[in-house]
Amino acid sequence: MSSTPASRSPIPDFRPQSLGYIGMRAKDLDEWAGYGTRLLGMQLVEKGKRQLALRMDDHKQRLIVDADGGEGVGCYGWEMESAAALDRLAAHLDANGVRFARGSKALASDRLVTDLISLKDPVGNQIEFFHGAAVTPEPFVPGRNISGFRTGPLGLGHVVMMVDRIDEALRFYRDILGFGVSDYYDNPFKACFFHVNPRHHSFAMIETGQQKVHHMMVEFYSFDDVGQGYDLAQMEEGRVSVTLGRHAGDYVTSYYTWNPSGFMVECGWGGRSIDPASWVPTERKEGPSIWGHNRAWLPEAERKKAQAHTLKNAENGLRRPVQVIEGNYELMPGTCPWWDRAIAKRA
Repeated sequence: MSSTPASRSPIPDFRPQSLGYIGMRAKDLDEWAGYGTRLLGMQLVEKGKRQLALRMDDHKQRLIVDADGGEGVGCYGWEMESAAALDRLAAHLDANGVRFARGSKALASDRLVTDLISLKDPVGNQIEFFHGAAVTPEPFVPGRNISGFRTGPLGLGHVVMMVDRIDEALRFYRDILGFGVSDYYDNPFKACFFHVNPRHHSFAMIETGQQKVHHMMVEFYSFDDVGQGYDLAQMEEGRVSVTLGRHAGDYVTSYYTWNPSGFMVECGWGGRSIDPASWVPTERKEGPSIWGHNRAWLPEAERKKAQAHTLKNAENGLRRPVQVIEGNYELMPGTCPWWDRAIAKRA
């Protein structure tokens, strides 16, 4: 990808700090209420005739579903650190000739934020930048028995868009919005991954010749939360869209399901953290996944191409360290004489 930088850039003071919320379009709110709670494990906090909201943590809402009869995503909400940061972004957009609108009080009330601005990206997506998300001290009550989601300053997870051509959108997100490039590859398809905080990527684009959302990802606290969700998903015919596997970029172990809005949700665990201040973007040669992630919905030729990458990774002995956080692991002693000797030599 010739237009991708080969070295790090300073973090701009108008960069968003996380992916704060996503607005979905749907035909059936009841289907979304069941999927969001019983499979994803989110908390249903509001449901009317035209809209429902789902909670993942102390934010009063993370997903907003509108029953407008459509599919896909209606808006992406990016959280700014403060009102001053939102004003800096607005001034930066204005200086670069990017048209935007100040959100109305009614829209801010619907989004449960203090203030926001909205605009269209080069692909036509509605993106919103806000500050002052409403939070609550009331405990999060999951829709199924899960340990919780890894959110906080990392945001709700990540989102991946399909685009006709990456280069134009790349310049917008990298050069205008200040997103940092994490890594990229051209094979088995063209893709670029972006960070705005220590999460390896909060946003990504893949070049498919289409212009719509590909998937969103939520990260669970416990690997068992993922496995138990996978059991539930496999009980529904056609629900699983991508089998269990592990990504080569952010190291997430995950599976994907089709959601009621016509795109996929990745349910994952063990995401990699990076240092945005020192991170240098690189080209990845190993493709999307270390193992697994069989995409049954792909045409046979493309599916075989993706599988060839994972088989090659296995032949090459590709391994990545498991990413854990305090409280969800125990350190075991080695039981392999060869490995014990290798560790002793390192010490």
